[in-house]
Amino acid sequence: MAHPLALTRDRKLDERRQAALTRYYVSSGAGGVAVGVHTTQFGVHDPKLGMYEPLLRLTAEVLDECERRTGRFVVRIAGIAGPTEQAVREARIARGLGYHAGMVELGSLRGASEERMVEHVKAVAREIPVFGFYMQVAIGGARLPYSFWRRLFEEVENVVGVKVAPFNRYFTIDVARALVDSGREGEVALYTGNDDHIVLDLLTEFRFRRGGEYVGVRIVGGLLGHWAFWTARSVQVFETVKGVVERGEPVPPELLALANQITDANAAVFDAANAFKGVIPGIHEVLRRSGLLEEVVLLDPSERLSPGQLEEIDRVYRDYPHLRDDDFVKAHLAEWLEGEWCGEGYTPRPLTREELRAMVLRGEAPPLA
Repeated sequence: MAHPLALTRDRKLDERRQAALTRYYVSSGAGGVAVGVHTTQFGVHDPKLGMYEPLLRLTAEVLDECERRTGRFVVRIAGIAGPTEQAVREARIARGLGYHAGMVELGSLRGASEERMVEHVKAVAREIPVFGFYMQVAIGGARLPYSFWRRLFEEVENVVGVKVAPFNRYFTIDVARALVDSGREGEVALYTGNDDHIVLDLLTEFRFRRGGEYVGVRIVGGLLGHWAFWTARSVQVFETVKGVVERGEPVPPELLALANQITDANAAVFDAANAFKGVIPGIHEVLRRSGLLEEVVLLDPSERLSPGQLEEIDRVYRDYPHLRDDDFVKAHLAEWLEGEWCGEGYTPRPLTREELRAMVLRGEAPPLA
């Protein structure tokens, strides 16, 4: 999941709250954490702030602590941004701090040639395994066509995954088709970043003709800002979807209904009505309500909730209580703040069909802890 940034009122890194957030994600069962990405706020990459390395270091130290205590391996992804010289420097920092991959943001190269973008990724890949990142254009991403992804998969051996987040079905298929056509579907993992289409992305197999047969590829997980809040319940839904896929079962209608409820909740938090202008404040507002953040403080003081967004968040809180994990947070918040718990003894479990039906039809959900 994508990791937000906890700041003090004077916009300095709030190490206590930042560490508590990381413990919350590990305790909830997240299999990986991405820091320095869009959800974190790209401002952390500003060299004048000097925040990038301390933030990655703190997150790595907390993950080290949690891995020792739980024995659970957590994938570590560092956001990589800026022009090539800066991106290479950040990749070296991330590698030195033990991050497994760097997710390369290409929005800063919007308007550059495809050749220039591929060479940029190659430069980063010489320092650290890379995640491609197809970020939606509405929040600053570059349009990355099929030809770009085909070249990336064929020319960059050290690409290990892609966060597919264009919020566009056509563009999502471009990535999946390019991967199959490159023949690397067994080497490169696809993760959904389409917060508007989470459950269906995870349920769907993409099949394309290659040579004389059809070859399939699936999105295997999520790297999502939406999973930065209500994370324990999100992990439970993910485990439920994964079980359906692995067993080859027919998709329960209730799961499709739940998919639409999640999308509706995401629309409110991500401010879809206002072209996603309030996405980061929306995430922080939900974390504030749960107690994980004290207040909504962003690097850019002009970035705030859009008109009407707060009312929309109130609506989805009222309509979808079963999507929240407030009781789980309340039970463990003090332990996360004091560094006393990383989820030892807690294992997310899939929902039963009866529980899934109760969630969708009556807004009920079983306890998480």
